[in-house]
Amino acid sequence: MISIYKSSEKGELREIETVEQGCWINMVDPSEEELTLISKKTNTPMEFLKAALDEEETSRLEIDDDVLIVVDIPFTETEYNSLTYDTYPLAIIHTNNEIITVCLKNSKILKDFVESKVNSFFTFKKSRFILQILYRIANFYLIYLRQIDKKSVLVERKLHKSMKNKELIQLLALEKSLVYFSTSLKANEMTLEKMLKLEIMQKYEADKDVLEDVIIENKQAIEMCNIYSNILSGTMDAFASVISNNLNIVMKFLAAITIVMSIPNMVSGLFGMNVNVPFSNSPNGFWFVMALIAGLASVVTFILIKTDMF
Repeated sequence: MISIYKSSEKGELREIETVEQGCWINMVDPSEEELTLISKKTNTPMEFLKAALDEEETSRLEIDDDVLIVVDIPFTETEYNSLTYDTYPLAIIHTNNEIITVCLKNSKILKDFVESKVNSFFTFKKSRFILQILYRIANFYLIYLRQIDKKSVLVERKLHKSMKNKELIQLLALEKSLVYFSTSLKANEMTLEKMLKLEIMQKYEADKDVLEDVIIENKQAIEMCNIYSNILSGTMDAFASVISNNLNIVMKFLAAITIVMSIPNMVSGLFGMNVNVPFSNSPNGFWFVMALIAGLASVVTFILIKTDMF
C-alpha cells in the first residue's frame, strides 16, 4: 500500500495522488509492482526500498546518493487473547526531493503523523521529520515498557494464589518482549550515534540538539528495559517456587482432611464386625458410637490444627 502526503506552509497535511517535491511517501507492506513504481519515480535503489521488508533486518545506516536509515520500532500484537510486544524494522529514506518510509505493518507511530497529532510537522523539512519520527519511536518504547511493567505487576498479584502455569507463561511472554526490545534498542543506539556525523544533521544546530535528545531517550529506554528484564527474571524464579509451595499447602490440607475422614471409617469398621461389640444391646448404642466418632474426630482435628496442618 502506498500513501503520499504533503504539508502546506501552514502545516496542514493532505494526501496527494502523485509524487511531488517535498512530499512524504509512506509504504506499508508494498508489492513488487509498488516498489518498482516508487523506485522509478524517485530514482531510489530497490535495495533501499526492500531493506525493511525482512523481519530480521537489523538497525543500520547506509549512505549513497540517498540516505537509508533502518531502525526497529515497537509493535503491539494480540496472541492467544493476550497483548504481546514485538519489533519490526522501519526504513526511512532521505532523498533529494522526498522522504520515503517503508514498513511491513501499519505503525501507530507514523499514523500519528498522518492524523496530525505531531506538532510542527512538515514533510518538506526532511531532516527535522526524520528526527521527529526517531523521537516518537523512542517515546513509544518507553510507553510500551511502562505497560509491560504494569502488566507484570498484575500477573504477580495473581501468582500469589495461583497453582497453574498460565501466569508464568504470561510472564515468560513479557520477558521475551523485553529481550526483543533490548536487542532492538541497542542496535538503534549504534545507528543514532552514527547519525550525529551525518552532514544533513549538521546543517542546523537545533536538529543536532533534537538528535541528542533522541539518543538520551533511547538510552533511558535501554536502562528501563534492563531493569524490568532483571526484575522479571527474578520474579519468575521466585514464583515458580511459590506455585510449588502453594501446591504443597493444598496437598497438606487434603492429607489432613483424609486423616479426619478416616476416623468414622475406622470406628464403623470395628463396630461392623458383630463380635462382642460394645453397646450392641443398648437402645442408645448408635448415639454412643456417634459421640465416640465425634470425640475422636475433634481430638485429631485439634492435634492437626496445633501442628499447622490446616
